[in-house]
Amino acid sequence: MSAIMAPPAQAATVQKKVLVELRETGGFAGFKDRVIVYTDGCARVSRRTGPTVDKCLTGKEIRTLRGHLKHLRVGRSEARPQGADFLTYTLAYRGHRASRYTLPSSWKPVVQQLEQVRQKYWAPD
Repeated sequence: MSAIMAPPAQAATVQKKVLVELRETGGFAGFKDRVIVYTDGCARVSRRTGPTVDKCLTGKEIRTLRGHLKHLRVGRSEARPQGADFLTYTLAYRGHRASRYTLPSSWKPVVQQLEQVRQKYWAPD
């Protein structure tokens, strides 16, 4: 008797491709907020406290974001300023990542929209 053995089933892990990621950390309140938008238009929103939320942006939101991203220049990280309680913005886009303490003009519309996404879709239980 011979039995045909099938190869073990491998877990299919599909990793989504990141379009853009924003992290806001530090500040007096100890922020640790994160918004990741994937190329499929869905987002993962998390804060220092509370749940991580996965939601999909509306068509208008993703189109607007992509429009802002066309003008984004990530550039280099900014030197940490002297003092304490500074809010750090870290943006990752197209393989580039930089941290800033003041927002360059090309960052402002992207950061503002991602902050709106965070406020709209993240809600504590």
